[in-house]
Amino acid sequence: MNASYEWLRAFVPVQATPAELRDLITAHTATVEDLVPLRADLAPIVVGRVVEAERHPDSDHLWVTKVDAGGADLLEVICGAPNVTAGKRYPFAPVGTTMPNGVKIERRKIRGVVSNGMLCSARELGLGDEHEGILELTTDAAPGTPFLSIMPAGDTRLVIDVGANRPDLLSHLGLARELSAVTGKAWQLPNLPNTGGIVAKAKSVQGKGSVAGIDVSVESDTAARRYIGAVLRGVKIGPSPEWLVRRLDAVGVRSISNVVDATNYVLHEMGQPIHAFDLRKLAGKAVVVRKARPNERLTTLDGIARSLPTDAVVIADGVQAQAVAGVMGGRDSEVTAETTELFIEVASFDPKATRRTRRALGLSTDASYRFERGVDPELGPLAMDRVLRLIMSIAGGALADTPLDVVAAAPAPLEITLRSKRVLQVLGTDVPLPDARRYLEAVGFEVVLKTDRELKVRVPTWRGDVSAEIDLVEEVARFYGYDKFPDDIRPFRPSTTCDDPLWTAANRMREALIGLGLLETRPMPFVHGTDESHVRVSNPLSANEAYLRTTLLETLARRAEFNLSHRSGDVRIFEIGSVFSSGSSALPREQVRAGVLVMGRRRPAHFTEPQPPAFDEWDAKGIGEVAAAVVYPGRQAELHAGSGNVLWQIQLDGKTKGHVVRVQLDAPVWAAPAFGVELILGEVDTTAPAERGQHAYLGSMESGRPQSRISRYQALPTMPSADIDLALLVPHGTSVADVERVIRAAGGEMLERLELFDQYVGEGVPADQRSLAWRLTFRHPERTLREKEIDGRRGKILGALEQELHVRQR
Repeated sequence: MNASYEWLRAFVPVQATPAELRDLITAHTATVEDLVPLRADLAPIVVGRVVEAERHPDSDHLWVTKVDAGGADLLEVICGAPNVTAGKRYPFAPVGTTMPNGVKIERRKIRGVVSNGMLCSARELGLGDEHEGILELTTDAAPGTPFLSIMPAGDTRLVIDVGANRPDLLSHLGLARELSAVTGKAWQLPNLPNTGGIVAKAKSVQGKGSVAGIDVSVESDTAARRYIGAVLRGVKIGPSPEWLVRRLDAVGVRSISNVVDATNYVLHEMGQPIHAFDLRKLAGKAVVVRKARPNERLTTLDGIARSLPTDAVVIADGVQAQAVAGVMGGRDSEVTAETTELFIEVASFDPKATRRTRRALGLSTDASYRFERGVDPELGPLAMDRVLRLIMSIAGGALADTPLDVVAAAPAPLEITLRSKRVLQVLGTDVPLPDARRYLEAVGFEVVLKTDRELKVRVPTWRGDVSAEIDLVEEVARFYGYDKFPDDIRPFRPSTTCDDPLWTAANRMREALIGLGLLETRPMPFVHGTDESHVRVSNPLSANEAYLRTTLLETLARRAEFNLSHRSGDVRIFEIGSVFSSGSSALPREQVRAGVLVMGRRRPAHFTEPQPPAFDEWDAKGIGEVAAAVVYPGRQAELHAGSGNVLWQIQLDGKTKGHVVRVQLDAPVWAAPAFGVELILGEVDTTAPAERGQHAYLGSMESGRPQSRISRYQALPTMPSADIDLALLVPHGTSVADVERVIRAAGGEMLERLELFDQYVGEGVPADQRSLAWRLTFRHPERTLREKEIDGRRGKILGALEQELHVRQR
């Protein structure tokens, strides 16, 4: 969306620079991606101060001046203006400047004196018609200051990124509403030069009507929400006035003719696409909004003959299609220099239908861009009044009849309740309800009911993106100001699901080890293993590391050796990761452990302690005690003396959970001894879902050991499933788990899912029993199940239930 800075200020009289306006819109409405000065041709012009001014020795009307243009030396410049005065500042064009009229400033000799640049008049800069004297500047800016920085000349284009949910912002009117809400200054439509009063209000009809002898009808299957037509006679097509050309140029639109420019002006001003037909080219004195006929063709304004989709909505005369509704007009009814009579169309077409047609035709226009996002039907009458007055002021003509307004049934206005507690819950900040009301009313919402704790508001017709309370909260937030919200972390949870105990234990361990001054590493779990205890990877990343590690200290030792090879002997690192061993299932057994390796100095050297003591086995033991207390809080882990390289065993309830060891390294002679600590945090369940049961809970705890549950990858099913429901009479002494166990065993491998969805106790059910209902889902991975198979499974399940648990079908 291109917007004009001057055009916006004509709506809302804000005293803000283009950059300040950009920041306001970006902070509260939509991102302004770029500011484009439209007089970039004046960029080379600088402020020049005339230091001396004397008569030319060989002319009675020329002046020889010395100009300070910010350089090291004064420049000698010949000037013919009568108002040049020493000490004054003027726009100065240095040598090499290309002026707006295309003339390039060169160093040249004028009557024997060399002129090095030019002092400029307003006309030479394209800023007015005054050319008798140079443009005197009332500024204290230093010589050499860019002219555009002290005198904004021309307009500035704002390039705004408007989301698809905010079509109301695709106009200066929409942006003006937002600026008015932010600044508190009222907005109004800019005055149009030489226009009269309001045009007569359109006469409203349902389905069809007549205007100036033209029958207008809108067929119901087009889903058009509004269609307004007006007839102008006696217009004269010609060029547009300069102010209109500048307005359109500011938003990147080329001037075509006064009538077409008027429709484009209202499009960019109000967001309402408008089309003008040459009335004399419409056959049958009719305008019909209908679906395209089979094999119907239309040559559009771009000169291409197109086959129209049968579901396309067209604007037709009494014979054929003359325009694609909401997309592009037709060549046969185009306004030309010979046009004297106009049929003006202002409409609101269905967004989905417009998008389908636009994509089918491969077209994209300013009109379709707006229609397929949604044009406010209530905007039509005002836009028609605007364009008619503008055309009559610049192209002449008169209204032949009162405009005709064909309207469809309008939906009831949407009303939404905003609760203050919801605002607090979402935003985390207590925005007072009176402030929330002020924000909403400022941007067009109508408060229809107010209490101490909530507001009931009516959504304006142009805000189709607002449909729920959360949308109102967003409105409050953006006008309150995102920069005002606190940036402190609040104790909110993203969901009600508990964290996995294994993840929680690992996080506690990480924080504790970092608190001890250790550094975390996150290497890959692959090692150069050769014995049978290592599990080989089927497709290894490297032949030198083709095995999964059995202990974290294998990896940490390699990291320490790498440091030693770079003559760094002070190592204090840890890792929380997985180790692997051969298991009974297809996947190896996986454990999550915490591993620590320390060697060298305990602390960095300092002038108070030039030689800090080195890590020893007692430091390692202390780390082991801290780690055990973190993993098993409230339970007393014990450290027992080990043998060989194992210095201590970490035990809990008589079971070994880890150890403190002396780590053997391939180390140089100067290296200090290395010590390691390794502690089991938990097991990772790598069995398949069918092997461990469908109700294995994540993060279950067994004997104080955190466990994590993961699922193996399974491809999405391609065959359809078959569901059956079983209502069973289950004795009160029989558990649901026992019933599900029997159902799964009897259901076999095709039983994909089992879900308990109902329980009933009461009339019709024996007092010592309860009625429980399960839904069973069966699926074969390669074919569709047959009805006989399902019935057979049902019978087998019911038989097993009755035989094993005395459970029968209700």
